[in-house]
Amino acid sequence: MITSAPQESSTLKAEYNFGYIWLISTVAAMGGLLFGWDWVVIGGAKPFFQRYFELTSEAQIGWANSCALLGCLAGAMVGGALSDRLGRKRLLILAALLFAVTSIGNGLANHFNVFIAWRMLGGVAIGLASSLSPMYISEVAPAQMRGKLVSINQLTIVIGILLAQYINWYLVRNLPAGATDEFIRNSWFGQQGWRWMFGLTAVPSLLFLCGMFFVPESPRWLAKYGQPERARSVLRRIGGEAYANAAVAEIQSTLASQEIQHVRFADLLEPKLRKVLVLGVVLAVFQQWCGINVIFNYAEEIFRAAGYDISSVLQNIAWTGSVNMLFTFVALGTVDRVGRRPLMLFGAAGLAAIYTAMGLCYANSVQGLPVLLLVLAAIGCYAMSLAPVTWVVISEIFPNRIRGAAMSVAVMALWIACFILTYTFPMLNAKLGSARTFWLYAAICVVGLVFIFFKLPETKGKTLEAIEKELVD
Repeated sequence: MITSAPQESSTLKAEYNFGYIWLISTVAAMGGLLFGWDWVVIGGAKPFFQRYFELTSEAQIGWANSCALLGCLAGAMVGGALSDRLGRKRLLILAALLFAVTSIGNGLANHFNVFIAWRMLGGVAIGLASSLSPMYISEVAPAQMRGKLVSINQLTIVIGILLAQYINWYLVRNLPAGATDEFIRNSWFGQQGWRWMFGLTAVPSLLFLCGMFFVPESPRWLAKYGQPERARSVLRRIGGEAYANAAVAEIQSTLASQEIQHVRFADLLEPKLRKVLVLGVVLAVFQQWCGINVIFNYAEEIFRAAGYDISSVLQNIAWTGSVNMLFTFVALGTVDRVGRRPLMLFGAAGLAAIYTAMGLCYANSVQGLPVLLLVLAAIGCYAMSLAPVTWVVISEIFPNRIRGAAMSVAVMALWIACFILTYTFPMLNAKLGSARTFWLYAAICVVGLVFIFFKLPETKGKTLEAIEKELVD
């Protein structure tokens, strides 16, 4: 379907093929779905594989939950080193294949070390998808709808989270209330149920793998690597002949000829690029250190501390996924209308207030519904702000010629921050208690709020090349 569209801020005129744009963006965003599914499935499986492998110490539990993050870091590094050389499409195909293989490997693991190895290799797939899916979408999306399209990646992440949570709950819905550790360990739930939670990830992985063979390579990557005619062909299908010619000319104007083919990570430390790299890295780290992922990865401990039994915990986890998806739709409707900066400020301030209230609940032994409502409020606040908008911003602020390398550095920083957050939560929770732990996250959110207020510019409605000229030139 070809539809006329208003003129963009860069004066590129187009008749957009919205059906095609949404199709290729949605296929690429399947990487986000698998990122979310594979990332969160462990939260529901944890009560069962923990008993199966007889994990008892906080260090063992923290390692089981955080080991995949080392794979994420490796995947982000590989993505940065190779995506500028091999293209976005080939590495997304590799990610899809890894998702399928590792999900089956985790489901068949009979030893804790084997389980850890498969989780780390699965993390490589997450690291690849988390950096390449939003970057690919940002490079094919018209400026006026780029925020919405990149946010589709976040929507598929939360759909993957929701599917994993509901499948986890469905598989163990008949677990008797008050079941003992011994019963769980020796029952179908402890022996086989958690295996299905991991193994079913192979189904969407294969769909993603098939779909990626039918999407084009990124036109900005093609233009960068001396294939302007192929780039023009992709852009022509997106927005027509005039749009394709103007877009290719604008892309090429931002590429210094002597630097196109050989981008080194050291180039990111050039004075002009350092400022924008620091901005991307800090935002990526803050998205993790704001603390929301401990709710997804340690929901059992959080809800148990609020007085819920294991059956109610899994039901509550499913509720968190539903709220996550609902408020992601709010982000889709506002990111290109309200802008990136207001949503980021709202998210940081909102989480600081909610965590402060959660800490007060734990400090005063308030249990049950009030804690559940605050957890859902935190997830809703995050889902409409920091979760999607951070990915939008870091996918659009880096210059064309170094986008792959810079994006990988930001995503590596994100996964290092996530590893630290996930690994340390059991120990923080044990030493500080739930109240002080969430107050610590509230303080981090206040720091993030100040940074965003002073450092984050607005980027809505601007082409990637226009953003580059404002931030770097």
